[in-house]
Amino acid sequence: MKLEICSFSGYKIYPSKGKVYVRIDSRTFRFINGKAESYFLQRLSPRKIRWTQIYRRLNKKGITEQIVKKRTRRTVKAERAVAGATWDEIRAKRNEKPEVRAAARQAAIEKTKEKAKAKGANKAAELSLLLHVFWIMQKKRLFQLTTLVYFLY
Repeated sequence: MKLEICSFSGYKIYPSKGKVYVRIDSRTFRFINGKAESYFLQRLSPRKIRWTQIYRRLNKKGITEQIVKKRTRRTVKAERAVAGATWDEIRAKRNEKPEVRAAARQAAIEKTKEKAKAKGANKAAELSLLLHVFWIMQKKRLFQLTTLVYFLY
């Protein structure tokens, strides 16, 4: 036995009872009686009509016993180490004060800038030495100037 639900009131409709209304867009609505159908066609909101199930549910009518809220289990996250850092190191970094962390970051930035500057200076010294060697070789007519240009690039 299949029970239908009234589209307006929310009550159960037993077999051979109720009415079926088919709209022009082929959507079907089932009503428990003519009163529910009439209110539906008048476009009245079932939330405002006191005898409907929707009104009773919204306004908490007829609830005799309180439904105990179902407890949900929360998953406990396992705290694990990441590749290259142990869990103790991660925890220590997390507990650092923002000023200490900012100072460490600033020191790291300075270190990389110094390294880049030293690399640039080293490259400039190397280039000047290379030019000096080529200048001497050109004086002795061992190289042409075009060879120097190809060598540099």
